[in-house]
Amino acid sequence: MKYRPLHDRVIVQRIEEQEKSAGGIIIPDTAKEKPQQGKVIAVGTGILTKDGKTIPLQVKPGDRVLFNKYGGTEIRFGDEDYLVMREDDILGILE
Repeated sequence: MKYRPLHDRVIVQRIEEQEKSAGGIIIPDTAKEKPQQGKVIAVGTGILTKDGKTIPLQVKPGDRVLFNKYGGTEIRFGDEDYLVMREDDILGILE
């Protein structure tokens, strides 16, 4: 990817959920909700404080994260869709 986010922004790629329910029922695309999990692709340099210091971000590329359902701004590079969001929009890191 030739895109590097600035400051406290993070690029996340949504992780698609399974197309079958636990009972084996296939869920059509129109009934699916947007996934709230993703993989961090790139991170910015960190948060700038008023005195000019940079606080590094807690997430790093490769982390699986949980985020707000409608958080972030959707962007498209090539055939892939990504979200650009602030680190504050990320609810937690999945381990």
